[in-house]
Amino acid sequence: MIKPKQYKRTLLALLLSVASGFSTLQAKVQLPAFIGDNMVLQQKEKVKIWGTSTAVGKELSVNTSWNNKSYQVEVDRQGGWQVYLETPKYGGPYQITINDGDQLILKNILIGEVWFCSGQSNMEMPLAGWGKINNFEQEIKAANFPNIRILQIPKATANQPTNAVKVESGGWNPVTPQSIPEFSATAYFFAREIYEKTGIPIGLIHSSWGGTIIEAWMSREALSPFSTYTAAIEKIQRPDAQEIYAKDLAEWNRVAEQQDQVKTATQGDWFAPQLDKSSWSTITIPSFFDKNLFPGMDGVVYFGKDVELPAHWQGKPLKLILGAIDDNDITYVNGTKVGETVGYDQIRKYTVPATANNGSLLHIAVRVFDGAGDGGIYGGTEQPRLEGPNGEQLSLVGDWKCKVGYDLAKLPAKPNAMEGPNRPTVLYNAMVKPFVDFKIKGAIWYQGESNADSKDAPYQQLLPALIQDWRQQWNNEKMPFYFVQLANFKAKSVTPQPSSWARLREAQRQTLKLPYTGMAVITDIGDAQDIHPKNKQDVGRRLGWIATAQLYGKKIPYSGPVLQHWTTKAAEMELSFNPMGKKLVLKGADNRNGSFTIAGADQVFYPAEVKQVGNKLIVSAKEVPSPVAVRYGWADNPDLTLYNEAGIPGSPFRTDDWTKN
Repeated sequence: MIKPKQYKRTLLALLLSVASGFSTLQAKVQLPAFIGDNMVLQQKEKVKIWGTSTAVGKELSVNTSWNNKSYQVEVDRQGGWQVYLETPKYGGPYQITINDGDQLILKNILIGEVWFCSGQSNMEMPLAGWGKINNFEQEIKAANFPNIRILQIPKATANQPTNAVKVESGGWNPVTPQSIPEFSATAYFFAREIYEKTGIPIGLIHSSWGGTIIEAWMSREALSPFSTYTAAIEKIQRPDAQEIYAKDLAEWNRVAEQQDQVKTATQGDWFAPQLDKSSWSTITIPSFFDKNLFPGMDGVVYFGKDVELPAHWQGKPLKLILGAIDDNDITYVNGTKVGETVGYDQIRKYTVPATANNGSLLHIAVRVFDGAGDGGIYGGTEQPRLEGPNGEQLSLVGDWKCKVGYDLAKLPAKPNAMEGPNRPTVLYNAMVKPFVDFKIKGAIWYQGESNADSKDAPYQQLLPALIQDWRQQWNNEKMPFYFVQLANFKAKSVTPQPSSWARLREAQRQTLKLPYTGMAVITDIGDAQDIHPKNKQDVGRRLGWIATAQLYGKKIPYSGPVLQHWTTKAAEMELSFNPMGKKLVLKGADNRNGSFTIAGADQVFYPAEVKQVGNKLIVSAKEVPSPVAVRYGWADNPDLTLYNEAGIPGSPFRTDDWTKN
């Protein structure tokens, strides 16, 4: 039985508890969505905290538990307030108490290092979900790092810079098997590497969007030197931008339809089963049409294939698996539309209804639109096939018929859409700008695939401009910025070929001229068939090595060999390297697949023979008696052979600056 005094004390405690909870819920203070419980604040800095309050014209107090210091702040006439908190060396957990008459307590705060993590789909790629990285189940099970905190930013665009931003999963969360599955794998493994070597709490702000161009992540000021974007940005920021775009697009589509050779020849019935394709070209599927039949072409190509069906398949629903198509498709079977998909990385799996399967012959017709780079039915992780009753399969690999509808190069430039992420500035405005007042240690960046075939401003100018832009926005000219070089991807070339991916890797490598930058080379861990390689552990680990060595004083190798200088001696070229370790390591003897190639003044490259002498390589080829240039790893999907003893690969490079290839 509770005694009277105990009862009164218990009741009072309960009432105070309820009142406290109510005051927190009803607090007049409002904070940005990313300032709250579980967050990480940058160590040894003056960190800005800000928000609004209804206590206009009055003082608001902010108390920090790490130093028991109280800050008095006036709420301005618009209800805004801000304060700069002095943070100590890493540690915690701590709390911040904000009081404007009602009390708000931010709990479980850590002091450590905050990193902004951004880019396109390879940065976005989660451990589980659509990513399913290597050993994802084991990695998720082992993800128990309460001192690594993650913040997921939802995708958003804005035509004007904004401070409004939302967060997912309630805000900051410690890394647990429950919180990590849908978070960026690269960012997580980066943080894990640093934390395991330093013990410093890490906060990750992840703000990425798959398939996006670098220009979307840059401010208007950063793009102002590039006149090619001026008109587009001005149009984006006009209040009637959508109406103008709709009108321009309608006119462009009208012109494109008039130029579409297949549509005009068939009066729009390009998918009709009886259409005569005897004069069409033949292509082997899966493949890219601009690699095989129509070099360098972007536009519309039509594909067709007639398939003889087993008798017991007829009249039954079927599954049509085409795999990945670059970029967009519309697909018909026996004159019935079965699917339409946008996106080069989406697997096409369509249902063929029984009503469309009405004979012994199945006619498949696919209209493919490719806006840039490679195009075609390339399969990806799935081989083209039909699936029938009882799990039976019929392969669609082999010869198809195809014909060009129109070539984009022969049309006026397509209007830039007034919606979606691939417009200059719109991702910076919505997904970067809101954070520039929040102190961070640095940024990691994994992007470039969507710019590899761009005909706009060169990436070797855009990436440095983005880095300098972000440093200016965060008011830190020495802000570390670490990025990932493109992985190896696409089919291997037996002979040296022009490579847009090699050129973009070169642009990334050249960006290392900027101070306080670092690059993770991953051209040895990609996947020829998958633009999203599953080994994200090594990607994050290699980024983490850079930070650990450059920022935290750990004496570890963090870079592969770097070319220092080269000379020509008779029929040989001698390359000298800094191994970035104890010694240079040349792996393998087969240099035919994009490893070392050599050329004379005619600019024709041949596979080279390579001999190692200490930290030098002697490169030659019998076809090149007077060499003037060497290239290494100059291919979409090269075989890397140049490492140091720590197993870190050297970046692809070239000694020439030729524009021919």
